[in-house]
Amino acid sequence: MKSKRLSKPKRLSKAKRVAKAKRLSLDIITTLPQPIIETILCLLSIKEAARTSILSREWRYKWTKIPKLDFSHPYGCQIIPETSKLIHAIHQVMSLRQGPIHEVTLFINDFDRFGKTGFPSCELDQIIRHLSKNHPVKKLRLDFDATGNDCYNLPISVFSLHHLTDLYLGCCGFDHQPVFNEIRGLTSLCLDLIRISIKTLLHLLSTSPSLKRFSLLMFKDHVVGRDEKSTMTELFECLPVIEHLTIWSEISPWFVPDLVPRDLPTSLIHLKYFRFEQMSFHDGYALTFLAVLIKSSPNLEKIELEIDDPDLYEKYHSDVWLEHLSNVWLEHLIELKIRDFSNLEPELEFVKLILAKSPKLKKVSIKCVVKKDQEPGMLKTLLRTPRVSAVEIDVV
Repeated sequence: MKSKRLSKPKRLSKAKRVAKAKRLSLDIITTLPQPIIETILCLLSIKEAARTSILSREWRYKWTKIPKLDFSHPYGCQIIPETSKLIHAIHQVMSLRQGPIHEVTLFINDFDRFGKTGFPSCELDQIIRHLSKNHPVKKLRLDFDATGNDCYNLPISVFSLHHLTDLYLGCCGFDHQPVFNEIRGLTSLCLDLIRISIKTLLHLLSTSPSLKRFSLLMFKDHVVGRDEKSTMTELFECLPVIEHLTIWSEISPWFVPDLVPRDLPTSLIHLKYFRFEQMSFHDGYALTFLAVLIKSSPNLEKIELEIDDPDLYEKYHSDVWLEHLSNVWLEHLIELKIRDFSNLEPELEFVKLILAKSPKLKKVSIKCVVKKDQEPGMLKTLLRTPRVSAVEIDVV
């Protein structure tokens, strides 16, 4: 009886093995639940997510169901440079949607309100109107590379997005006094270089009673109606549950009518984080704002200060603001972070005060702009300063 000779299985070429591995991995991803696939696609840009439609018949329309639209680059530029192509792409993506849109990010670096050379405002108005009528948008980010009179004037339809929880507006403006509908679910608001009046700002904040995070970053020249004045009391009455606050120091004169610190009628019991940008210890308005806020925030956990060039301000020598903090006790403060510290006397006195009043302070981070020969003396002073906690002081 003749024995049968067993033939060896054919070995696949390297290219075929790689192709087979890709098919297997693709099949594994395809079998994942739709929510997980959507999460993966949301990590891609719109352009990359749309390209997954060529993978297979099953993948052709998966990208149209993701709840997030991001027409921007991670480094802050729009993903489609040509204006006409960007407008076409946005309308095309919106028309192909097969599910609700929850997040929208749009960065436009050639905005032109009249549409002569860049992205026209009428097109953007139409896009926002479509979103407000057809989708439960929760997060909206509108960011423009625009200056002067070309800033985008927000349409009232923005405030018809009743599902909003997170709103970022960059280089936008209000050239009217809109009657806002209440955005009761809004928890995070960032206004970056916008043009707005104090009256409109306070009205916007008052119609967002759930706001926990608020950033106001703008120049005083951006104030519409510069004769308007307010107070810190009026500001914080509109922020009853604020936890995370970032303010540009230049706008502190809006809310500080005089340089005598006055206690707020109610404490900011929810505030845990405060960041003061472009701060100067020679600016009386900024010092008053800082002193009142610190004294009124018993549960503050972290303070960040970005110090501005002191030569830009007239020297303010009054110690009223420091005396205002003499009885304060920062029981919950854990961290102090100061950037562009120049070792001027009022700056150093502030650090000393924090060290002496914060029993739970764990870390003080100071980024200096002093000359090399001044550093040893500054470090010596800081290390000898009395403190009420075993705090780590990091000076760079």
